[in-house]
Amino acid sequence: MPSPADLFESVPGAPDVPAGLPLVILLTGFTDAGSAVAGLIEHLNATTDPAPVAVFDNDVLLDYRARRPIMLFDQDHLTEYRPARLELSLAHDALGQAFLLLSGYEPDFAWNAFARAVVDFVEALQVSTVTWVHSIAMPVPHTRPLGVTVSGNRRDLTAVHSVWRPRTQVPATAAHLLEFRLVEDDVRVAGFVLLVPHYLADTEYPDTIAAAADKLMAGTGLVLRMDAVHERSAEFQARVAEQVQGSEELVQMLHGLEQRYDAYMAGRDETGDEGGFDERDLPSADELAAELERYLASRRPGDDDKQR
Repeated sequence: MPSPADLFESVPGAPDVPAGLPLVILLTGFTDAGSAVAGLIEHLNATTDPAPVAVFDNDVLLDYRARRPIMLFDQDHLTEYRPARLELSLAHDALGQAFLLLSGYEPDFAWNAFARAVVDFVEALQVSTVTWVHSIAMPVPHTRPLGVTVSGNRRDLTAVHSVWRPRTQVPATAAHLLEFRLVEDDVRVAGFVLLVPHYLADTEYPDTIAAAADKLMAGTGLVLRMDAVHERSAEFQARVAEQVQGSEELVQMLHGLEQRYDAYMAGRDETGDEGGFDERDLPSADELAAELERYLASRRPGDDDKQR
């Protein structure tokens, strides 16, 4: 069993990390509905100037056969090797506020040692709060705000943001284990699980990135640059709306999802019911998913430019 110290290497010349910063955790795992986590990692890498502080060891944590690294091939020779990265970085938001970002792949192995390593970082750097985001597919309409389930020990965030509070068993992620260990250590931690329309779960859905960023800002007080994401979101929503309005069947199916969503939200507001969406009470959205997938796949290069 590897020790926590065996899992990472400090980066030579890394910036000094002030004590008391918030920590944001974004790990791509077995499910990332709407590419919320992967998309937000890419966006933060482009807008927050993260400087690596520690890099985790792929040979210890990663199953290469399940998630193979990328090699670039140029005609007759290999030109570049692009391994996956899991790293702790020092980043800065739009106002220059510093924060820590733990981002990359979810470890395949050594979860307990990985959790201990992160807890050690949190203790050594006197991290103020820990906030992480995850996304799952749910039978909800894309025409309503993305809901969220909140876990952790920050009751203020749970009271304001959590719309679905089930009592159930869930497949664990490494971030779940991190949260569990951090709560044991009385660290202030919040996990936001986005509830993404299941018929858009396999797309790169910009609304999920925007919603994930909003929750991170609520949990940390950071201010993130989101203009580019909001522009892509408006374009994506317009394309989906165009396809739905072109089919009476899709309109009816979406209307059914909206009715059940609205009834659930109204009942929860009136009674305080903390039950969940019951998929057995919802119409199948297989046809809707298939139609949307066919539509998005059929878009020819340049179609979007013609519509603008």
